[in-house]
Amino acid sequence: MRRGIRGVAIRAGQGVLAVGLLVLLWRVAGGEEAARSLAGADMRWLAAALVALSLQTVLSALRWRVTAAPLGIHLSIAEAVREYYLSQVVNQSLPGGVIGDAGRAIRARGQAGLLASGQAVVFERLAGQMGLFAVTALAFGLTVAVPGGVVWPDWLIWPVVLGLACGLALPVCGAVLARMRGRIGRAVAPVWQGMVRCLFAPGVIGPQIALSLATTICNLAAFGFCAQAVGHPLSVAAVAAFVPLILLMMLVPLTIGGWGLREGAAAVLFPVAGASAAGGLAASVAFGLMLLVSVLPGVAIVLKRRRAPVMPG
Repeated sequence: MRRGIRGVAIRAGQGVLAVGLLVLLWRVAGGEEAARSLAGADMRWLAAALVALSLQTVLSALRWRVTAAPLGIHLSIAEAVREYYLSQVVNQSLPGGVIGDAGRAIRARGQAGLLASGQAVVFERLAGQMGLFAVTALAFGLTVAVPGGVVWPDWLIWPVVLGLACGLALPVCGAVLARMRGRIGRAVAPVWQGMVRCLFAPGVIGPQIALSLATTICNLAAFGFCAQAVGHPLSVAAVAAFVPLILLMMLVPLTIGGWGLREGAAAVLFPVAGASAAGGLAASVAFGLMLLVSVLPGVAIVLKRRRAPVMPG
């Protein structure tokens, strides 16, 4: 009982934090201008964002299917898409953005056990973050090396460099730890070997690269379409360089669905890209709303399961 009450209190606190951040941004980032931009949003660009986000969900489900197969979990395309939509609904309605993935792992445990299904989910999400990381690194390198276009301020360059360095160091650390003798090596080696088998083996690395880059492009395009819809367009270079940093804020488990944190990052980074803070706020809110609309098929799945008759035992 206490654990349940504590969970409700935490979720309520995270919801209050999200609302508080949005109210603060409304005051300091030109909320009235953002509201006017949202009210006059071009529905055609919003529809394009919705299509991109829906495609991203389907491609992510296919990536999960590819990732799970080497672990002995064989999912049909329909099953993978259905389960992914269901997990998206939970991730968008609860803090942290991973609770739905945990449920996906539990429901897929029948073929190979909970450990294997949990690894498949973790490795699939990791593949998605690797795609986002790769695009961020490429865009950062190109925009810094090539003069003109995107100009990175000094206060942003070093945090990005540090983040990229940490991202590059993680797989090296994993490989080193997996080869260590003793308890650490025995604990890390099976996980590392499973990840290599699921993400980097000759039969899967090609689909993994293609699907991870495709999902990343869909997410970035959706945000860019939302910026265009609210009248604050970004260049392709700016979308590739700055939008990944905005989307990464959704991984911080302080609010529900990343609300407030994502908008704050957009309000800070849009002026760097030559737009306004109010434009960033409006674009991020539009993206969040389109993301909610894009997971509605998952709501239909939940309702269908609740209405399904219970077979007598």
